[in-house]
Formats: sequence, C-alpha cells, structure tokens
Amino acid sequence: MLKTFLNIFRVPELRNKVLFTLFMLMIYRIGFHVPIPGVDQTAFEEMAKKQSEGGDAFGRITAYLSIFSGGSLSQSTIFGLGVMPYISASIIFQLLATVVPSLEKLRKEGETGRRKIQEWTRYATVPLCIIQGAFWIKYMQSPGGGVSSLVQSQFAHTFGFWFMALTCLTAGCLFLMWLGEQIDEYGLGNGISLLILAGIVARMPFALTLLAQQTNFTAVNDPSRPIGIGHILFLMFAFVFIIAGSILITQAQRRIPIQQAKHTRGRRVYGGQRQYLPLRVNHGGVMPIIFAQSLMLFPGLALDAIKSWVVPSGNPDGFFANLVLFLQVEFQRGGFLYILTEIVMIYFFSYFWTTVQFQPKEMANQLRDYGSFIPGLRPGKRTADYLEKVMMRMTYVGAAFLCIIAVIPTAITAWLKIDPNISAFLGGTGLLIVVSVALDMVQRIEANLLMRNYSGFLSGPGQKGKRIKGRQY
Repeated sequence: MLKTFLNIFRVPELRNKVLFTLFMLMIYRIGFHVPIPGVDQTAFEEMAKKQSEGGDAFGRITAYLSIFSGGSLSQSTIFGLGVMPYISASIIFQLLATVVPSLEKLRKEGETGRRKIQEWTRYATVPLCIIQGAFWIKYMQSPGGGVSSLVQSQFAHTFGFWFMALTCLTAGCLFLMWLGEQIDEYGLGNGISLLILAGIVARMPFALTLLAQQTNFTAVNDPSRPIGIGHILFLMFAFVFIIAGSILITQAQRRIPIQQAKHTRGRRVYGGQRQYLPLRVNHGGVMPIIFAQSLMLFPGLALDAIKSWVVPSGNPDGFFANLVLFLQVEFQRGGFLYILTEIVMIYFFSYFWTTVQFQPKEMANQLRDYGSFIPGLRPGKRTADYLEKVMMRMTYVGAAFLCIIAVIPTAITAWLKIDPNISAFLGGTGLLIVVSVALDMVQRIEANLLMRNYSGFLSGPGQKGKRIKGRQY
C-alpha cells in the first residue's frame, strides 16, 4: 500500500492532478471559515449550544442540509449554502430531461448536449442561491428560541445587509461550483462530490472530540458522560461493519450476459464474443435517502407549529390536541411512525429514481443497434421487459440496504442515548457519500497507475496487482 502511494508521486501527470485537487480543497476549507460581515458570532454560538441541547426544527433542517451540501449555515460563512443550489439545479434538469422532449433530444447529442445542459444548470443555480439565501437571511434576523437576532443591531433589517449577505452567499456558492469544475478539468475529477466529501470528513474531529468528552472510563454513573466502554466497542464494531457493507452494496452488480452477433466479411468472421452488461444493485445511489430524509424534516416543523396553535398552554384539552401531541412525539427522530414513514419513502424514491434514470427501452435499442442480444431473448421489447424486471427486483434489495443505513443512526441515538453528531458517522447520507466518492477517487487513481504499468492498491507479495471490481450477484 505504501509503495502504491509512492507510485502516485512518481507519475508527473498524476502527481499534478493530486496536488491540484488538494490545493483546491485547501482553498475550500479556508473560505469555509470566512464569516459574512455584520453577523453576530456570539449569538451564533449561543444558538448552536441550544440546538445541540434540543434546538428548534429549523435548526435541525440546517444541520441536516449541511451534511450533503458542503457548507454550514450554522457558521454564517460565505460558503454557508455550499453546493446545494447547484445540486438542486442539476436534479431539476435530470428530471426535466425525462419529460421534456427537447431536453431529452439534447441529452442524446453527446458531449455538445451535455455542455449545453450544464450551462443552463449554472444559470439556474443563481436564482436558487438567491431564494435559499433569502430564507436563511430572514431566519438570521428572527431565529426565535430565545435569540432575538443573529445580526448585529446596526445592520439588522437594512437593505445594505440584505444585499451584502445575498451577494456573499451567492458568490460563495458560484465559487464552489467553479472549484468543482476546475477539479473536474485539471484534477482527479468528480469535483462537486469531493467538496461534499471534504465537508463531511472535516466534521469527524469534532465528533471524536465529543465522543471523548462524553465517555466514562470509570464504574461511577455520570449523567454527563453516558458513553461507557461497551458503547465504545459497539461503535467501533458497527463502524467497521457498516463501512464494509456500504462498500459491498455500492460495488455490487448484476452482470447480464450479452452475446454479440457474428459478422462475415469476406473470408473472416468478426464478433461472436460474450460480454456482460453490469447493472448496479443500488442504482439510485444516495438520492433516495436525500429525498426521504429531506421531506421527513417537514412533519416536525408542521406539528410544532400546530402544537403552538392548538396547545398554547402545554396542557392538551380534547381529542385533536392529544392527537397532535402524540404525532409530534412519534415524528421526532427515533419515533416509530418517523422510522416507518422514512422506510416507506426510501422505497418509494428508490423506485422513482430508478424509473427516471434507468431506461430499459433505450438500452435494448442500443444493444440491437450494436448487433448484441441477451441469449434466449428477442431484441427489442422482450429485452427491455427483461431488463426492467431484473432492475425492479434489484431495487428492492438496494432500497432495503438504504433503509438499514438510514435507520441505524436514529436507532443508536434513541436506544443508546448517543449524541446525533457521533451516530451520524454510522450511517445515513454522509456515510454513503463518503464511501462512494472515496471508491470513485481510488478507482481513478488506480486507472492512472495501471495505465503506466504500476500495480494497484490491492496488490500484495507475489501478485501483479488487482483492481477494485464490482461484486457479482
């Protein structure tokens, strides 16, 4: 392994890509700590402390969004929005490309069409930045929860602060988008995902520090230190087990045998080889969890608002008031209805996203055009029906794994009374993003090494080197 890392810096082109990527990530982390002018940092510290002790629903939303956006609104920095507006714009155009004929035709044009759609995505990012930034600035000026304002008094509710803050947040998001594109062009690639990965991994020292502060190594019961030695061993085992399972399901493939038709040209016969069509078990990736957990934040907001209106004094009176209190408890993280609804939504979005992204009819037509076929099936509709049937069955297994990954942090927090900032590294959106992006980065580096006759990361004594491949099922 050490020899492989040294080989990375022996190839000038690969060395430059790695160093350029690290330099871009360094710039991202520096800008991550540049605050927006006019924001009261003392008030932000007080709000962060209250949110860690329970917090309001909007605080939970910002904490969750910061996981997969690469930003942190709770720190009021110029990169507070992260790349979330750009990701939202990309998802919107991906969905529109399946229902708008002109976009679908443009997507099929290849590199030219992709560049055009990417250009429109950049333009759509600007209004999304303004909308999301406006909501956040509005919240900063009246956050509630015992805090009057997060903005300094001389700047609060002024047009100058609104203009300055919106400009900083929008410019910060666009700059991150530019950084990601530079990594795509001059670095290792997959720049936006690497920025999100850096934001998630940067939270790990805080989680480890929090774990050390809450760990009790003595036999004396201390409510301020609820984590014992048994909890530590369980967390270590669970972390290794879940990481291994995430790698397995991320790389897992169903390989469909493909037979090429033979072509006779003169006295020679071409084709006839057997290949495989790889179909990913978890075809939806991390998107079903993102959609499901994002929507699961809103029932808590709605029930908190209804409770303050129906039960203003805190003493329920009547069936409807008791029902609201019951639903508010059940739809908190760890509640039975919360977990059940989250599982149902993950399954729904897994099938929805697979239906949007996976096009069996188009794939069957491409196989027919290239003179390939699945043995035992006619090209065309029979092949498309078979591919759709296989993908629907695999989606059921992939969605079940996503449900396990999504529920584990909630269950550990609820049953073992472990801080959510610690249990977040045992599953959920952040873990899948880290695993998938890390595997993609390793494969890109490995491809560059193997192209120049260097061994891969999995090479050992007496071996020529192995590549990281998908698990066949």
